Amino acid sequence: MSAAAGTDRGQHLFDGTVAQAVEQVRDPGFIADCVRRFTALHGDPPGEAERLSWERSWPALVDALVAAGLSDLHLLLEYHLPGTGERVDALLLGCRPGTSALTAVVMELKQWTRASWDASRPLSLDVGDRQVKHPARQVGGYVHYLDNWVSDSLGLTVRGAVVLHNAGPDLVGALREAVAGGASAAYPIVGREDLVISQPPRSIATRLDCADLEFAPAPLVETFLRTRHRPKPALLSRVADHINGSDRFPLIGDQDTARLEILDAVDAVGAERGKHRRRIVMVTGGPGTGKTAIALRMFADLAQKQGANPRLLCPSAALSQQLTRAAGDGAKGMIKTFTSGLPTGLTDDSVALVDEVHRAHTYPGRRRSEFPVVIEQLISRCAVTVLFLDERQIVRPTEGTTLEELRRMAARHGHELTHIDLTTQFRCNGSQVYLRWIDALFSHAGTPRPWAGGEYDLAHAETPRQLEGWTVAHIHAGRGARIAAGFCWPWKSPERPPLLPEVSIDWKDAEGEHRWERPWNSRANHVTGDDLGVPPRAFWATDTGGHQQVGCIYTAQGLEYDYGAVILGDDLVRTSSGWRAHPEKSHDEALRHLPAQEYLTYALNTYRVLATRGTRGTRLYSTDPGTQRYLRSLLPTDPARP
Repeated sequence: MSAAAGTDRGQHLFDGTVAQAVEQVRDPGFIADCVRRFTALHGDPPGEAERLSWERSWPALVDALVAAGLSDLHLLLEYHLPGTGERVDALLLGCRPGTSALTAVVMELKQWTRASWDASRPLSLDVGDRQVKHPARQVGGYVHYLDNWVSDSLGLTVRGAVVLHNAGPDLVGALREAVAGGASAAYPIVGREDLVISQPPRSIATRLDCADLEFAPAPLVETFLRTRHRPKPALLSRVADHINGSDRFPLIGDQDTARLEILDAVDAVGAERGKHRRRIVMVTGGPGTGKTAIALRMFADLAQKQGANPRLLCPSAALSQQLTRAAGDGAKGMIKTFTSGLPTGLTDDSVALVDEVHRAHTYPGRRRSEFPVVIEQLISRCAVTVLFLDERQIVRPTEGTTLEELRRMAARHGHELTHIDLTTQFRCNGSQVYLRWIDALFSHAGTPRPWAGGEYDLAHAETPRQLEGWTVAHIHAGRGARIAAGFCWPWKSPERPPLLPEVSIDWKDAEGEHRWERPWNSRANHVTGDDLGVPPRAFWATDTGGHQQVGCIYTAQGLEYDYGAVILGDDLVRTSSGWRAHPEKSHDEALRHLPAQEYLTYALNTYRVLATRGTRGTRLYSTDPGTQRYLRSLLPTDPARP
């Protein structure tokens, strides 16, 4: 096995010819070595299921390749795609006769013997207790990545195939039929009977789309392995056109001023190329001032620049997935969830945009450094780093930074810093009055005056049933509406529906005792089961059916909807002396063991965030009777029947 993994030649577990792989893949010592190498590369060991898949699929693959007469081709196992963080099961490298350019064949290996799916969604399969993407579509994603991220100077041709070495003809035929006539049909699906070694070698090689490939000279393989992956200009242009063609991200007022200042900073660094100067642009602003819209439009602007290599990063998986969808599938790899390590493919001329930097991790467990180390490393790597910050959205002790901390870090390293403060309000119906009122309500010493009304629809709800009725009425009127709550109930539902009704609230009134129960939003990252009314967690705030579940800070932060209902749990109660925190009432393991006064800051920030998701209206309700009385003293009661 090559020692290539972890070097400039890329990250993978095996690097050699098919003939060399035959000698090793059945050796338990080889698998143990791969486990160690994987752990060193990725920080965690592979799961037991993944290790078993290596033991079972690798020998089946190399046997088929040998039987196909392809022993001289170069093979990479668990080949890492640095732009996305995903891994290709196997990548074959060879040359067509009479050419001096490489052809790469992506191979997705599956042990499946059965799978099922809904005819209305043929590209989403149920395998065991998991829902997965159709393997041909998965291969297509890898092929498109290599087409779009590997330099044209290599002259690389990319193909793909699915190898289901245990699958019978019925399953293989059904999988082929599911993609017939679509783009994924370009990638052959081969099963157990297609790989029978008694067949003529050329027949097997043809099925694997490798019949025209032969040995690739070592210098070509070496060049491929050492090539840095970065998005091609054509990909950047497509993503920019997609964003610029959307009417969801218009910039006006100080938003557009901020965009121009950021572009000036980028242009200034370009004019000083070679001086290794680092510039930081800090964009601060409260909820609804357009930080995310600026970040996405700036990403489109940067993608259109010659030699561009931009990244749009976000510590929130929910927001980064929403941004990727807004920018189009091609943006995958350029828009990333950013938590503990630097994205790959950055160069000295890269520009990184980091939305919601207040959620960046500072230290595992508790905050021990005044500035997130990973952000500091990012700044040292890129020509320009643009950070979008709202200090009052820090909701965990392991997250966040402040403008003053950033100034000190920049001075310490000699970086140039530009600060842009956004003041114009675009969310909450443009109501600065509402934002100031919410800021006063959810602050340590806040004593807001009773709400006087105005252009924003704000009221108090008497019961959770009333909250739900208000929300559903807006859904039926074609508007977006959601219920979000403090993390004061357990969250143990399985990823697949039915979800457990864990948010449970009891109350009494003149008509007797009542109970209202609803599930939290799904924990799954993809559409779950056959229930289209349960969107994955990243799309709870936007997709059909999300109003039937209750969101929390981790699925609502960074997103918005027309109307937002907020349930204050017993972790934050109002007393005669002000707000009091009860961390023991929280089910958030990152917070519930904090001292009450420290927890109070995070609780106030959390409910402030939840109360600023609605662009047109908000309803507030508390499970604590005393806090309910306090809200009733400040707000009109929703006129709808409780």
